[in-house]
Amino acid sequence: MTVTAKRPPEFKPHNERKRAETIAAYVFMSPAMAIFLIFLIIPIVFAIVISMTNWNGITPLNQRPANASSTVIFENQTGQSVTLPAGTIISNGEDEPRRYQLTQELIVPAGSGATIEGAVEAVEPGRRSNVRRGQLDTLEDGALAALVTVENPISIENGLDPAFEFVGGQNYSKLLAEGGIRQTDFFTALKNTLYFVLGVVPVQTVLALVLAVIVNQRWLKGKGFFRTAFYFPSITSSVVISIIFMWMFTQDGIVNTIFKAIFPDYKSVTWLDDSNGLFHNILGLFGVSRQTVGDWAGTRLAGITLWDWLSGPSVTMMTIMILNTWTTIGTLMVIYLAALQNIPGSVYEASSIDGATGWQQFKWITVPLLAPTTFFVLTIGLIGTFQVFDQIFIISSGGPAKTTLTIAYIVYNNGFNNSEMGVAAATALLLFVIIFAFTMLQRRISRETANA
Repeated sequence: MTVTAKRPPEFKPHNERKRAETIAAYVFMSPAMAIFLIFLIIPIVFAIVISMTNWNGITPLNQRPANASSTVIFENQTGQSVTLPAGTIISNGEDEPRRYQLTQELIVPAGSGATIEGAVEAVEPGRRSNVRRGQLDTLEDGALAALVTVENPISIENGLDPAFEFVGGQNYSKLLAEGGIRQTDFFTALKNTLYFVLGVVPVQTVLALVLAVIVNQRWLKGKGFFRTAFYFPSITSSVVISIIFMWMFTQDGIVNTIFKAIFPDYKSVTWLDDSNGLFHNILGLFGVSRQTVGDWAGTRLAGITLWDWLSGPSVTMMTIMILNTWTTIGTLMVIYLAALQNIPGSVYEASSIDGATGWQQFKWITVPLLAPTTFFVLTIGLIGTFQVFDQIFIISSGGPAKTTLTIAYIVYNNGFNNSEMGVAAATALLLFVIIFAFTMLQRRISRETANA
């Protein structure tokens, strides 16, 4: 019997295998990287560029300045022919004239009343070079003006401004440094947004954790029902829920009706049209008002008085905060619930053997082991509340008295209502910086707390 020896397997050199693995990794990563580039990096770069321009958001970005052009009629006032050289200037004779020039030499026929048509174009490009018919009547050359009259029987159009001009940091200066409506609105929105964040994020985080712990208990019957009930508002259209809340908090809505039933002397509150600050209302119960606190309250900081900085969220903003909290805790509860189910049961069993109570288990086991999840929940809570827009847009549109104006809303308002897309882009980038700063601050606090 003949025995054939097997050939040893061929091994690729180490460098060749490593190169092949690297190429394969990049091939698998390429779709995600393409999405990341197209939908994140490019828009951010585009926003940075636009924030340094005065683009209105309407004019096509590739539009270039253009001169208005058309034809005018010259009429001879003499018996001789008159030569009009190319470049002859015609204007509308005003203090700030719109000037046009003849594009080629023209000879007006001899004879009084003889006319000829000539092509003209604006000396300076832009929309201002457009004029209605009958506006041009002046030849700037006095000698020619004595021989020939001119008029434009049709409008002169097609004058276009450039799509945008680079203005550098002017938009940021309007928002942060220059006094005026832009600065006042930005810092009013910043104040309102900060109150919204500080009011919603802690409450929704605590409620989400409590609900997650409750629905995770073994003794609870109907867990599926409660989980669905708590999570349902999170998957319902925010537009629909906002409209329902608008109905609930109207003058004769269910909220005021319930309060009237419990407290006979209760006077209906105009929840969605009340600009009074919550802190101002509380101070008012103790007789503290703008008139009694002294002159310091009238000092302006970034266009807003110190008294207004300390107003707290308005009654209308409080209503939106309740709505946002209710619609968000379901999602955060699911996140906490997933983290709770990853904690080994043996940890709780060991603590029970050592005599730990339920509260002690929650304080010394559950909360510390959920620290990474809490950081994640707080982070998405910060991002979501700083970007609040849809409830504001539907319920109040920034009112009353701009007490529900938020940074995300003025991005929309500047860009689409005021046609100041450059200012809107600058506002959006400032919002990004604020969110990033608060996220880093929250991360540092979480890390120090974990190491304590």
